[in-house]
Amino acid sequence: MKSDDDMNIILVGKNHGKSRVLSINGARAGALVALVISLLIGAGWAGYQVAVQQATAEQPSESELVADWQLRLSEQKADLARLRENVQQQVDALTLRLGEIQGRLLRLDALGQRFVESGLVASDEFDFDQPAAVGGPEDTLSGESYSAPQLTRMIEEMEQRIEDREQQLRLLDQLASTQRLEDELYVEGRPITWGWLSSKYGYRSDPFTGKRTWHAGVDLAGKEGSDIISVAGGVVTYAGERYGYGNLVEIDHGDGLITRYAHCKTVKVAVGDVVQKGQVVALMGSTGRSTGPHVHFEVIRNGKSENPETYIKRASR
Repeated sequence: MKSDDDMNIILVGKNHGKSRVLSINGARAGALVALVISLLIGAGWAGYQVAVQQATAEQPSESELVADWQLRLSEQKADLARLRENVQQQVDALTLRLGEIQGRLLRLDALGQRFVESGLVASDEFDFDQPAAVGGPEDTLSGESYSAPQLTRMIEEMEQRIEDREQQLRLLDQLASTQRLEDELYVEGRPITWGWLSSKYGYRSDPFTGKRTWHAGVDLAGKEGSDIISVAGGVVTYAGERYGYGNLVEIDHGDGLITRYAHCKTVKVAVGDVVQKGQVVALMGSTGRSTGPHVHFEVIRNGKSENPETYIKRASR
């Protein structure tokens, strides 16, 4: 007789569909269930351990992590070094361009100083040794530093302005040089710093014979030993004694124009010297055919004498 706690297990064979019935009582059934549950738990724990081992195997070790961090750090250092090199190259390029600009500005200052010295601009108006005067109220907004592209663009604009100014100043310098040359070669004024006109140009009574003779220059009397100056820039073509003239200085001013300074006590220049307007070329004396200290002043153009008073009067215009 079977009790309610008994369990029947039907086993079906492979052959001919035959089956067998296995009867298990209650105690055996509980044990069997416990065994099955234990097997399932063991299988689950074994699977968990396998999964943990696989996950652990897939994760890098501590040494591998350190090596990876070191590699990334090296890459970042290399990137930083390249960035610094690039920045330094940009700074070097800007510094070079600024140095070139400074050199060009120094040349402009020198050229401007020449204008001041030549009198083309007022020295009290332009002082090239001092920075330009600037100013204005303080901006209430906070200032911002320039970026490299902005600074580069500003330098390019400055270079363009400097180039324009250089061209303008070079042209002005050429014009000024031409004007100075013309002024230097322009014959005007008296060949003495102090004295008076003692004999005019043209016919006169010879001071030694009393006869009517031609006087090819003017005589300017003064103190013996006083300065005789060139009335224009030029090249000395004669410096020494000549019959009738005594000690003579002859200066070629170009364009067929020559001036002569005669009866000098002492000659201060030599043949080939380049003299400037107003330069002392001799000292007044009474050498040669002379009655007293004076300078015989002649102006000759293309081999023909001209009235020196015409050139003397130019200075008063």
